[in-house]
Amino acid sequence: MRENLDKQFSFTSLKWYNFFLYGTVVLFTSFFPLYLQEVGMNKLEIGSLMSVGALVSIIANPFWGIWTDRYQNIRRIVLLMLTGTLVLSQVVFQANTYEMIYVSILFFYFFQGPLFAESNTMILSYIDGTRHRFSSFRLWGSLGWAFTAILAGPVIDWGGVSVLSYLFAALLCAAMISLIVLPRLDHSIGIAPLPFKGFGQIFYHPFFLSFIFFGILVSIPNTMNNTFVSLYITELGGSKTMIGLAVFLSSILEVAVLLLCERYLKRSIPVLLGWLALVSALFVLRWWLMADSTTPLQVAFIQILHCVTFGGFFFVGTRLTMLLVPKPYRSSGQALYTLTWSGLSGIMGGVLGGWLYQYLGAQSMYQSSVFMTLIGTLGFGAMWLLVSRGGYHPHGGHPDEELEDI
Repeated sequence: MRENLDKQFSFTSLKWYNFFLYGTVVLFTSFFPLYLQEVGMNKLEIGSLMSVGALVSIIANPFWGIWTDRYQNIRRIVLLMLTGTLVLSQVVFQANTYEMIYVSILFFYFFQGPLFAESNTMILSYIDGTRHRFSSFRLWGSLGWAFTAILAGPVIDWGGVSVLSYLFAALLCAAMISLIVLPRLDHSIGIAPLPFKGFGQIFYHPFFLSFIFFGILVSIPNTMNNTFVSLYITELGGSKTMIGLAVFLSSILEVAVLLLCERYLKRSIPVLLGWLALVSALFVLRWWLMADSTTPLQVAFIQILHCVTFGGFFFVGTRLTMLLVPKPYRSSGQALYTLTWSGLSGIMGGVLGGWLYQYLGAQSMYQSSVFMTLIGTLGFGAMWLLVSRGGYHPHGGHPDEELEDI
């Protein structure tokens, strides 16, 4: 009986950990650009600085993966990463020169960037062999993201952007406390930290590389929006509270979309490619509406489309990677997909978006997003048409064959 109570307490602490972790990250992604603008940075400098995280993650993810694999105590590794994130975040907020901000943000991203991946592995390790599903813990993360954003907006409106450092530290400390009370794991289900051995083989699959290329075209505008939507809202006269509302609306239904996709979307290449083309078309609509927006409230409500566009694209992209790549190289395929979605697209989106916003304005940035996403949409549509007409067979299989092992 006592053991069952301890386990239940552990699972509750894990849910709160995810809540606080996602809340911490949304503070940084949604409100930190406002802080940078207040200290005098222009849009290009802000975009370049925010894109550094994607560049650092290319090194940081395998680094922490190796140490997790060697040390076999993922909870302590995550605690170390949280501690580094806390200390370096305060260094970033206290930095009084641009050079100091750039140097400290590099080290900050080294600890913060891989937190989601390591935390997901930790949660999966804790629930391994139990009746608990990862989706319930992911739901708490989305709730933390949504409610932290909508509650932080009025607080920042009242106290100014300078209170961001205190909010960030408070949520990080809460996440660390939720983690400290957990028992030590006696096993880990962590994946190999360097799943790149199959990269050479993947480049012999032009259909998958086309999928990656069109995915980059769709994901770059998404990075632009994530980086600059808060600045766009303030430029239109919106408050920090309005920014919080926009983030809340963009994420509150995300898990529901993922669960519906999980339950009802057939896992075959034609169906998934058709859905990917549809979701990409919704991205086109979203950026077109953003380019034509004239009030901050319009921008806030347009963010509701994020639940469908990002949620659907993330789900389908992951599943298609598993179907399009031969089984021995699936981990490499997932690594390449993640590298392009959050890495390469993050770097290009931050720099390109910052340049467009700085020199041509927000409307031009979103109009360029419409153009890029439209090309990606047409590309996915052509891939769907090719598969539907029997012109492509994935590594000796049949395109209608469903994926059973994920």
